[in-house]
Amino acid sequence: MSTLEGKLAPRFELTGSDGQVYSNASLKGKTVVLYFYPKDDTPGCTKEACGFRDLNAEIAKTGAVVLGVSRDSGETHLQFQEKYKLPFVLLTDAGASVHHAFGAWGKKISYGKETEGVIRSTVLIGPDGVVRKHWPAVKSAEEHPAEVLAELKQMENG
Repeated sequence: MSTLEGKLAPRFELTGSDGQVYSNASLKGKTVVLYFYPKDDTPGCTKEACGFRDLNAEIAKTGAVVLGVSRDSGETHLQFQEKYKLPFVLLTDAGASVHHAFGAWGKKISYGKETEGVIRSTVLIGPDGVVRKHWPAVKSAEEHPAEVLAELKQMENG
């Protein structure tokens, strides 16, 4: 997929693990880290979520909000959050429509064979709703949260 950088973020409206509805409109004026991941409580997804958890205080200092997105249910999200003490909201996109809009769904190689599914990716949306940075295919779930923090700090320093 081509990058979303410099474009207005696709419209979305999803329910969070806290029961609240999150949308472009409700997040206007905030810097948002919207990260897409395949499944709650799986090895790579847990490493990525715990990375965002461990850097959450530093990310919050930049004024950014972290939101994870997967197709899992709100109940599964709550269990995942509680188990790993995740301090951010997880959004449910059961039909994958938001995944599609952000290029987080498509063909990928998994265990040597081509499949279609969630592509681990992240968008950094500025307070104006414009995508500032797009990682269309995250290379390392474990290292990615630090990359996002570095980008946020760079944005902060102009």
